[in-house]
Amino acid sequence: VAAQNCRKRKLNAILNLEEDVCKLQSQKESLKKEHSQCSRSISRMKQKLNNLYHDIFSRLRDDQGRPVNPCQYVIHCSSNGSVFIIPKRLVKSEQKDNEKEQKQK
Repeated sequence: VAAQNCRKRKLNAILNLEEDVCKLQSQKESLKKEHSQCSRSISRMKQKLNNLYHDIFSRLRDDQGRPVNPCQYVIHCSSNGSVFIIPKRLVKSEQKDNEKEQKQK
């Protein structure tokens, strides 16, 4: 009787584990689909942002009326909603300073 009960417990444990595996496989598939949708959404947003970036730079002019070179400038949005055009060399130097500060911490 003890052996029979042990076999029943073992069989129940195996069945429970098989159910868990099925649930986890289902969850994995669901997460894969969600990841794929998020990746597509991010790609679309990146493309829209890139288009917007090019559109903005195509309309910008310097003091002499010449187009602003997007290779030399970046668009910076501050936390208060202000938008600035900043030379890339200044952004790079700020990034280096921030990296140095983080390394010191």
